[in-house]
Amino acid sequence: MTAASGARARSGGGGHGGRQRTVRDLLDAHGRTYAAEAGIRLRDTPQPLYRLLVLSCLLSARIQAPIAVAAARALNDAGMRDARRMESATWQQRVDALGEGGYRRYDERTATQLGDAARLVLDKYGGDLRRLREAADGDPEALRRLLREVPGLGPAGADIFLREVQAVWPEVAPHFGAKALQGAERLGLPPDPAALAGLVAEGEVTALAAALVRAALDRHIAAELRDQD
Repeated sequence: MTAASGARARSGGGGHGGRQRTVRDLLDAHGRTYAAEAGIRLRDTPQPLYRLLVLSCLLSARIQAPIAVAAARALNDAGMRDARRMESATWQQRVDALGEGGYRRYDERTATQLGDAARLVLDKYGGDLRRLREAADGDPEALRRLLREVPGLGPAGADIFLREVQAVWPEVAPHFGAKALQGAERLGLPPDPAALAGLVAEGEVTALAAALVRAALDRHIAAELRDQD
């Protein structure tokens, strides 16, 4: 028996009803988006989209997600909530805000990247990431390519941004990304975006993707769900 089939047997995920039960339990316990956790009320407007971009940069580093979320909150609290304010802040102000959030391991490099990224967003998109969306013309791969031009936002960061922004940019959906699909396998769920999206209501896809990422990052979640069966 493979690890995935073993997980299916333990979780009751072998049938559609069992998978839906697993997904419902997962959403109830862990279905909060990372944007919501960072205090971002995501809308298709410049400021929340920019804050999501910053959060995606922070989450893509080799650092614990709660620390990245806390750092995103600290940058916002320090007033760096749009590209213009981030770019006009001093490097030291960015370092201090990152440190306030506990983001100390990569604070100096990240402070530089955030300034460079803000400058690109201002120069290329006038501070409004909706223009990046327009430039992609509804093509998720074009979106990914444009996102990867942002300093500090590599493949993992672009994946995080797309995973969360699908809540307001529906052309991206269903987007789960490698880490969420890894979580799906751990829980005995199909590691396929369309199949996973079919297990929830349309408005729950983003929350499911975030919950599956948490399942990939924390192996205790699978045990927790098995205990509920």
